[in-house]
Amino acid sequence: MTGTNDDSHILSGDIKATILAQGAELVSLKGPDGHEYMWQAGPAWPRHSPVLFPNVGRLTDDTYSHDGQSYRLTQHGFARDRRFTWVSRSATHCTLRLVDDAESRAIYPYAFRLDLTYELRGSALTLRYTLTNTGDVTLPAAIGAHPAFVWPILPGVAKEDHELRFSRDEKAPIHGVKGGLLTDAVHPSPVNDRVIKLNTDLFAEDALVFTDLESRSVRFSGRGTPALEVSWEGFEQLGIWTKPGGSGDFLCIEPWHGYASPEGFTGDLTEKPGMMLLPPRTERELQWTVRLIADKTV
Repeated sequence: MTGTNDDSHILSGDIKATILAQGAELVSLKGPDGHEYMWQAGPAWPRHSPVLFPNVGRLTDDTYSHDGQSYRLTQHGFARDRRFTWVSRSATHCTLRLVDDAESRAIYPYAFRLDLTYELRGSALTLRYTLTNTGDVTLPAAIGAHPAFVWPILPGVAKEDHELRFSRDEKAPIHGVKGGLLTDAVHPSPVNDRVIKLNTDLFAEDALVFTDLESRSVRFSGRGTPALEVSWEGFEQLGIWTKPGGSGDFLCIEPWHGYASPEGFTGDLTEKPGMMLLPPRTERELQWTVRLIADKTV
């Protein structure tokens, strides 16, 4: 077993990844030359790659109802702030677990088990989420990834010399975010010929939210830099975000199953758009992969 202590674990191969027990968070992803591809939680945004569960985005007034009772659940849920337990660890693999307890049931009255498995193969790191409904009632849940990659990818390359290339055409209008909630208004897709030419002005009004997503991967690259390809299975939406105003040198590429409450939505959590509804004693598996493409792109 590798790793510095019980709080962290290092996976090592063609690339190197560091995962913390706190939040089961990926905090470092380094290439063969030691270059860091993950944002290092600077003042602009104090996280690296939080796990979003049991909600993605905000709920209206940070509250929801269940069986006639109101509960407070803040943006992106509580998993990112909880310590997971180690289930297994090896040089190229680790699994962490979060289960319901008195603290979680006070704000989310459901029985669950969430396992996160990181697996390193060559130049690719895969994160698999296995959510199990261990209770006797339907489990409403959303799961999302929120990895922040350094932008620019290499020092000295302008942010404007980077792009996102989608695997399929993305012609459907997209939503924005206002006050953490999904806007009713939609905007024309920023994807042209499967490409978004990146600049900080794209995020002046917060995240770009693709609710009608066709692609199953996107490649992030800059002029003369290596590329990062992010692919996913089981996720149905995608968020793209950086700190408005360009104060952080990172770009978040976020596969989601679920999204923020639409403006004005105040219904039961089981009625919230985008939620997974797991029957009792069943499970759902989702995964995303980041692959380093070391060849310099043009």
